[in-house]
Amino acid sequence: MAGLIFALDAARAGRVAIITKREIKESNTQYAQGGIAAVTSLDDTFDLHVQDTLKAGDGLCREDAVRLLVENGPAAIDYLIGAGARFTRQDGGPGAPLSLHREGGHSKRRIIHTEDLTGQEIERALIDAARLEKNITIMEYHTAIDLVLQSKIEGTGDPARVAGAFVLDAATGTVKTILAPATFMAAGGMGKVYLYTTNPDISSGDGIAMAFRAGAEIANMEFMQFHPTCLYHPGLKSFLITEAMRGEGALLRLVTGETFMEKYHPMGCLAPRDVVARAIDTEMKQRGDDFVLLDATHLPPQTVREKFPNIHRTLLPHGLDITKDKIPVVPAAHYICGGINVDIHGRSSLPGLYAGGENACTGVHGANRLASNSLLEAIVFSRRAAQKAAEEWVPRKIKIVNPWSAGNAVDSDEQVVITQNWDEIRRTMWNYVGIVRSDKRLVRAQRRIKLVRDEVKQYYWDFNVTSDLIELRNILTCAELVIESAMQRRESRGLHYNIDYPAKDAVPRDTILHSAVK
Repeated sequence: MAGLIFALDAARAGRVAIITKREIKESNTQYAQGGIAAVTSLDDTFDLHVQDTLKAGDGLCREDAVRLLVENGPAAIDYLIGAGARFTRQDGGPGAPLSLHREGGHSKRRIIHTEDLTGQEIERALIDAARLEKNITIMEYHTAIDLVLQSKIEGTGDPARVAGAFVLDAATGTVKTILAPATFMAAGGMGKVYLYTTNPDISSGDGIAMAFRAGAEIANMEFMQFHPTCLYHPGLKSFLITEAMRGEGALLRLVTGETFMEKYHPMGCLAPRDVVARAIDTEMKQRGDDFVLLDATHLPPQTVREKFPNIHRTLLPHGLDITKDKIPVVPAAHYICGGINVDIHGRSSLPGLYAGGENACTGVHGANRLASNSLLEAIVFSRRAAQKAAEEWVPRKIKIVNPWSAGNAVDSDEQVVITQNWDEIRRTMWNYVGIVRSDKRLVRAQRRIKLVRDEVKQYYWDFNVTSDLIELRNILTCAELVIESAMQRRESRGLHYNIDYPAKDAVPRDTILHSAVK
């Protein structure tokens, strides 16, 4: 979503290439069920939305970014409707008021949605618009490897800057150098760093890893949001059960039938995600259960079918009728609140590199993202980045300081190295850097990941790059960033809970990581 919106706006100023490693629709946006948080009703206010966001962010939100986000909410919805997105309305008519859900952490109903397939509908509209734009070239099945770095040009006052990307063409196996005066990183999340995730297989942290290797600031990587309710079922991998179900009154129960969220938060099942995920994790570990139950069976069956038609349709062939059966759920890695550190214009610490969407840290989410703020963030800040990139564009001579070279690399005959190391990273992160952490667990994780890094580094330089190898390298980098950030934060705040430091520091602070260019 972030990349498409940036491209559509930037195309007014010049030519744009969209690089995507699978088909263009395959992204986290495609699987977003809930919706977009925006103030559109008379009983809601910007101040309420701001306060809900700041409360969820647990002291680490940048208030100027939050207010900018919220106050641009109505215009963002109008933008999407103008682009062709069709949202659910109260009586189904085109002129009727928008249907609004409520989700955990929100004090009002403000979630605009398209049934429970909001992301899919938004993507449909934006992709259709992008395909019609003559200034946009879409390059599917091209995997970005690293950013192109331009050296400082003597006598111009220009610092070193990002000038495009090295890209692997999956069809030919060749590496292309694509140059550009502005590069916008919208590579999405990094859920595949963990063993259990709601994310699709492509979510390997590519954008964050590439930016870090180029020298960009990375912020707050310890704040991985675990979605409380991912379906626990062998037949449906990574299927998300939207928070809107709890917003409509569904209850969390133990396998024995008792409710438990009232023990953990005054809002019960409508508590913020970090509280709910930690409560479920605690109950499962104390009891030795594999899952808890999400119960909507007390709600009117027609209401459940109308509000959650995709969930109902998807689960029915697998023996679950959500109007009659309780849904087995577990927490799973869902959304990274940190990422490439950017300002309110989407600018990173590296000139020429902008970022938006999940791989960016705008400061909106702080230590814990409020549900459905992410799609709004992708609209507001991506549009601002496109405007700023166009304003800052000037012709430049480009001298690449890191030209691509395959060296003496050959084709690999040891795919097992990639498979085993991928599995090792994800299991280590799940077991030691999950919902509840400790110093001992983090040290163990760091030690194991270092061993993997040494092996992957040698393998990377010995063999020709493939999409699998690029993704392995990136999840390894992101795993290291999460561990390092978690070790630096000696407190428990938001999504980061360390049993050795259960209290919060008096003064909130961001965790900023830097890398020398390598």
